[in-house]
Amino acid sequence: MSRKMSLSLGVAVLLAGMVLVLTSASTVRPASPSRLGWSDEERGVLESLSLSSLDALPPDASNRFANDPAAAELGSKLFFETKLSANGQVSCASCHVPDKGFQDARPLGVGVDTGGRRTMPVAGTAYSPWQFWDGRRDSQWSQALGPLESAVEHGGDRVQYAHVMAAQYGDEYRAVFGPLPDLGGLPDRAGPVADTLRSQAWNRIVPVRQTEISRVYANIGKAIAAYERGITFTPSRFDRYVDAELANRVHTPDDAFSIDERAGLRLFIGKASCSTCHNGSLLTDNHFHNTGVPATPASANDSGRTAGVRQAEEAEFNCSSKYSDAKAEDCAELRFAVTEGPELVRAFKTPSLRNAATRAPYMHAGQFATLGEVLAHYNRAPAAPMGKSELKPLRLSDKELTQIAAFLQTLVSPLNVPVRHQQR
Repeated sequence: MSRKMSLSLGVAVLLAGMVLVLTSASTVRPASPSRLGWSDEERGVLESLSLSSLDALPPDASNRFANDPAAAELGSKLFFETKLSANGQVSCASCHVPDKGFQDARPLGVGVDTGGRRTMPVAGTAYSPWQFWDGRRDSQWSQALGPLESAVEHGGDRVQYAHVMAAQYGDEYRAVFGPLPDLGGLPDRAGPVADTLRSQAWNRIVPVRQTEISRVYANIGKAIAAYERGITFTPSRFDRYVDAELANRVHTPDDAFSIDERAGLRLFIGKASCSTCHNGSLLTDNHFHNTGVPATPASANDSGRTAGVRQAEEAEFNCSSKYSDAKAEDCAELRFAVTEGPELVRAFKTPSLRNAATRAPYMHAGQFATLGEVLAHYNRAPAAPMGKSELKPLRLSDKELTQIAAFLQTLVSPLNVPVRHQQR
């Protein structure tokens, strides 16, 4: 070590430029170990992972109110509104807790009852063409509607919610979406839900009025989506580190990496192949993968994307529906979605690794309590309980796993939440 530290500057620069070998389009591996610098290829990968390279928010053609500040303001209130539930105690924020990174730190989400999957975080989801662990919805606004009528989440129904909008948010609703329909003569509770009485009450409503109520319901989702759209990540120490590296600046305490963090980053983009799926500025490919995650009693028969993509195609509020603001040509993701194949079986969405170190437990049903357990699983690559896992054993040492975990801590940063309201 002492001899290396005494190398001349010229030799150090030469070593820093040692040839590196690409192991895949998104994974690079040094031809020989070096702590003296990053190659041009590695620097390109680091830049692609940095928040500085994140594109502007993509438009949502299916929601013409997505960028409307008044819609976002209304949506922020609806996000915290407990009256949008069967028991008056559950809001979106009950599971997507702002102080916990818009998730709930539970293995399974809990609303009016306990669900079968882990609550997904909200930040950055405007960049994803698919929502939920299985991608069963194709927009943020369509995603927001699912829990509202779910028997285990909010447990309510769309007639109930139309009454809430008229009584509590009438003026704000009309300012964004226009007039509310006449709700006279409608029951207090009715909707196409699992509850038999409310479903029968819904079927007694004439179709034209059903459509009017459903449009109010869709607009609730669009307002919530306008709010969620603004919840994004701020630069982390990793981003500041990359910015300094790319600018060839001397690192400060605000952007410096420890030896283990730097080694973990090198493993992340190299030997461990993490960036194969966790790539781009949000460190997710927004695709679906079977990674052999063990089953739990709640998830034993969960087929993941296999069922999810079919639900997305058939969803009442998808991009191609009459409640969407999109044109047919705007719905390419839905029209060209892969709907069959063994790769869909028990495949779940790749979550962003930004702030992942603060979001235990992990995986779609909270199967792992710690990052260490997650990394150990990927290192072993066990067989999948259903379908075929994409993983191959990594054969990393305990020290290397610790170094990757150290790097993941550098991805933590506060969230940007432009519109703030507190739980009522």
